[in-house]
Amino acid sequence: MTEELNTTGDGATTTTEVAPAAAPTTASAPTTAPATKSNRLVLQGKVVSDKMEKTIVVEVEYLKKHRLYKKAIRRHNRFKAHDENNTSRVGDIVRIEECRPYSKEKTWRLVEIVKKGVVL
Repeated sequence: MTEELNTTGDGATTTTEVAPAAAPTTASAPTTAPATKSNRLVLQGKVVSDKMEKTIVVEVEYLKKHRLYKKAIRRHNRFKAHDENNTSRVGDIVRIEECRPYSKEKTWRLVEIVKKGVVL
């Protein structure tokens, strides 16, 4: 800390303390490169059909509030997703991710199988 002397016209002297300017930090924290973050939407849902070759139909369920009555309403959407190895079966809980269009309706791909379904 440094002190500055200020003199006024009437002969009074005042001292003020001035904090030193903060030095720019050149040392950065250790950089750990995280996995590349993608801006693609990732959803989780249940496989409802696996009858097509390399394609599954995933039903994603969500809650939406009614505009007037504010009651939570259960809604769902169905997405066709690309399953390269035909690994998932009906009843599995899977995670799907947006991707380039594989066909007219198939713009999602299977990322992982979260939980295997019950085999009847």
